[in-house]
Amino acid sequence: MKRSDRLRPLLQHFVENGPAGCALAITHQGERVFEDYVGLADIDSGRKIAEDTIYRIYSMTKVVTCTAALMLYERGLYLLNDPLEDYLPEFKDPQVYRTTKEGKLYITPAARSIKVKDLFTMTSGLTYNGDGDETERQVQKAMNAIYAKEDGETALTVRDVSKALASIPLAFDPGSQWRYSLSHDVLGAFIEVLSGKSFGQFLQENIFAPLQMNDTFFRLPPEKEERLCSLYNRSETGELAKNAGLRTPFESGGAGLLSTIGDYSRFAHMLANGGELDGERILGRKTVDLMAANHLNQEQLAGYTWPYLSGYGYGLGVRTLMDPAAAGSNSNIGEFGWSGLAGTWVLIDPKERLSAVYMQQMIPNFEAYHQPRLRNVIYGTI
Repeated sequence: MKRSDRLRPLLQHFVENGPAGCALAITHQGERVFEDYVGLADIDSGRKIAEDTIYRIYSMTKVVTCTAALMLYERGLYLLNDPLEDYLPEFKDPQVYRTTKEGKLYITPAARSIKVKDLFTMTSGLTYNGDGDETERQVQKAMNAIYAKEDGETALTVRDVSKALASIPLAFDPGSQWRYSLSHDVLGAFIEVLSGKSFGQFLQENIFAPLQMNDTFFRLPPEKEERLCSLYNRSETGELAKNAGLRTPFESGGAGLLSTIGDYSRFAHMLANGGELDGERILGRKTVDLMAANHLNQEQLAGYTWPYLSGYGYGLGVRTLMDPAAAGSNSNIGEFGWSGLAGTWVLIDPKERLSAVYMQQMIPNFEAYHQPRLRNVIYGTI
């Protein structure tokens, strides 16, 4: 059975029950073995999903950010276990919010400093903005203030964000838990300090240009605006309403990039190919192995509880398969990748030299339904 006999009906099923449109590209041992585009990039105009459609990739930015940081690791500019304050002094003497048995909030010094590795592995004590605890509430206030400063002329930097986050007590002692957070945004500031360049400039010169990723950026050029896929909110009854928000006014290492399926496929296959593509080496093979290894201990894994990632651990910015039986997965141990808020997804498997990139733009993203099915069907064809 051909790949298309299984994958095209699956993509069509997704569009009939979810996003306005989607796309999938699979590369195996250097050869593009599947590519398909289904549905619409914009409902109002009837514009179809196409090869050059640009997507908000949100948290798939994280894999790019961690790759960039590992390039500096390979240059000997830091060690993973170094204290973060050696490079970002604003994180010196971190504090932690704690509560008494009666629920009263108080602050004490953290048990230890944040390590650089804690940023990669989401064990830093940082959080996202929200209302789950006091750190999340304070981060919400800080991010609201950062967004309010945007006036179209003032360039907000990732260092601005880093300094704002460093002023807020952590949610837990560094290294004691795993929690999804703004850690990779701080990693962007770390890259700026070590490289002496803006985060975006470093990515452009060291990843995007060498890999010929000409449609990947933090800011959409005016001449390419008509290629941007519309983002939709889906109601419980299936209606799609356009969402014009959800953007970041700074070069967010956690969620800020836009890209095409072709560009991101080149990046993904570079990693699947051991860090090299078309003669351009971005990372060493052993560094890719380190990235894809599980870095969480049992205590940290206890907080890594998204049901559709059962059987996976967490490496240096990526999910990584540890237990195929627990995952119900037919992929290899060490298969790794991540996904994005609007449903984008990447799978990378160096053992098979296999990579797959899926794109859509919908919230809620149905990732727990789409992504395991894509994975299982893809592996069922090789």
